[in-house]
This record gives sequence, C-alpha cells and structure tokens, in this order.
Amino acid sequence: MIKLDRPILDAEDLFATCISRIRDPDLKQRMVDVTDEIVEASEEFADAAAHNRLHQIVREAMVGDLVTRAEMEAVYTNRMAKKGAPGRDAYDTLFTSAPQGKCPLCGHRTVSTLDHHLPKAHYPALAVAPLNLVPACGDCNKAKLANLPATASEETLHPYFDDITGDRWLYAEVVEEDPAALRFFVNAPAHWGAVLTARVGLHFRTLGLAKLYASEAADELLNIRHQLQIIHAAGGAAMIRVEMEERRQSSSAVRINGWRTITFEAFAESAWFCNGGFG
Repeated sequence: MIKLDRPILDAEDLFATCISRIRDPDLKQRMVDVTDEIVEASEEFADAAAHNRLHQIVREAMVGDLVTRAEMEAVYTNRMAKKGAPGRDAYDTLFTSAPQGKCPLCGHRTVSTLDHHLPKAHYPALAVAPLNLVPACGDCNKAKLANLPATASEETLHPYFDDITGDRWLYAEVVEEDPAALRFFVNAPAHWGAVLTARVGLHFRTLGLAKLYASEAADELLNIRHQLQIIHAAGGAAMIRVEMEERRQSSSAVRINGWRTITFEAFAESAWFCNGGFG
C-alpha cells in the first residue's frame, strides 16, 4: 500500500458545494438541514480511522431521518463525480493525489475512480466526505465493495491513516517449475500487533495481491529472460545473482515492499533460479 497525505478539503464546504445547484426546494432544504450530521459523520470517521475503530461506526439507511441513502448516493454520483458537477473540482483533487497515478491500495494499477473506504450504501452520511474517498483502480474498488468490518481486524488499510511503508512485510519464494513462478505472501515484522497483522493479511487477500504480483513478476521475467541467458552464459549463477541484487537495490530505493523489489530479491536468493531456472 502507498501512504497518501490526508486531503485538506473541508467536509462541510464540499457538501455545501455539491448541493449548491439543487433546484428542488424540498430536497435542497432537507440537504441543508442535515449539514450538521454530515460534518459530525466526517469527524467521527476521522477519529475512528485514526484509532482503528471504523467497525464501530453504525450503519444507517438515512441521514438525520431526512435524507435517504439514494439521495446521498445521487449527491456523490451527480453532484461530485459527474463532469461539470459543482463538486467535480474536489473529485479531481482527490483523484490526482496518488503519486504517478498509481492505485495506493495495490500499489500497481492505474487510478480510475474514487473508492468509498466505507461504502456509501451503508454509510450515506459519508458519501462525499473527503477522508472516506480514496483514489483507486477499478479492480481494487470492486474487490472492496462488500467489505463491511465487524471488528478491528476486519478493517482493510486506509492510505490516509495507515502507514506501513517503513516496515518490510511483503515476501516471495520461487516456485521451481517451467516457467519459473513466484508465490507472494505476507510475513509481518515482530513489532506489529495482532490487529495490524490481521488487517494487512486481510488487505492482501481481499485485493488479490498475491495473484496480481505473481502475474506481474511472470511478465517481468519474460521481458528479461533473454538478457539473463546472456549473463548466465558469460558468468554463470554468480553473475545472475549480482544482476538480480542490483535490480533489487534499485527497486528498493523506491519501495521496499514493491513487487519488483520482492521479485528480484526472491530470484537472487534462489540457487535454482540463478543456476538457470529462469529458462
């Protein structure tokens, strides 16, 4: 996961902007009347996310007994996400906040949408709350749709609040077959507590990261196989190991848990691979 800075957008200002063009006087007044509930929901979310208590936020079908779930979903879809909508500038600000346009949830695919960390269908007051909206790729967004945490251990990672980038937790091992493959897995550092360990494992499984990273590693190997054959012919396993270690160091300088970093490390540590297992 890639850590993102928390957006500086104000929840009350954004909600007011989104509903500013509503023409139906009844709907407009009901929206205005639940402004306090919208602000309180955003503040509750911020505190809960910071203390790993998002599972304690109560699911609601309405906001303040005045605005329905469908009406709040429409605020997001038609008055924030839609091109030309009053809240579109805020949408674009959040959308472009991911470095290099990479999804912070998987760290690989391209951002294509905003993910509601807590789904708007069950938490309508958070439909346009900036802290609940995370830039994401379509695959991660779909994979998280059914995620409704019931305990602290069932909360997937939140890029605005969780930072595990400084700890090594992703590993891989070479599968000795033709063609060579990798099995990615989570190995939590000793200082992590049980809850964080469970959350990272859940995040990894929910988003299917083992399969994604294994696929990317296979493609990477396909692209460098010819070069490895030349290197092996010139210097054998030792030179292959040096090449893989140099690539690992370069990738690690960017992300210590990036799939490329882990791929090259696993290749370098495999005697079978370095002795020609790459094909």
